[in-house]
Amino acid sequence: MKNACLGIVVAAIVVTAGCTSLEHKSSLTEPSAAGNNSLLGNWTSSTLIPTPSTCTDFKWNVTEQTASSAKGSFTASCPGDLKFTGTAEGVLGTPTTIQWSAKGNATAPGLISCAMSLSGTAQIGTESIIVPYAGDTCLGKVNGIETLRKH
Repeated sequence: MKNACLGIVVAAIVVTAGCTSLEHKSSLTEPSAAGNNSLLGNWTSSTLIPTPSTCTDFKWNVTEQTASSAKGSFTASCPGDLKFTGTAEGVLGTPTTIQWSAKGNATAPGLISCAMSLSGTAQIGTESIIVPYAGDTCLGKVNGIETLRKH
């Protein structure tokens, strides 16, 4: 009987130990959504030498953020002296990527306001967001890459 009781106690200890094991994974090469602290705030870019098909001077003021998305006002300057004003929002695809889109209106001297949109998959870094984009303006297609930094 002692052996049977001892066997039950040992089995109970093994089962309990198996249920209380912990597993922890971390990566020093990828920031996590929490590691980025917050996307909330002002993000801006500056391009020294734009090409004829690129938009520049991106400004994204993130005013709303959840665990899986971010949203806020957005402005950019595009070819033909277009000034783009609207909203941008994105959904986290992974801890380091965000599927984003911006929609709004563009204005330029001598032109009426026209609809404009940009979209892409951005890479979230520890201090910047690299934003490849493509889109349509009333003066034609645009595409490029901008790097936004938090200010």
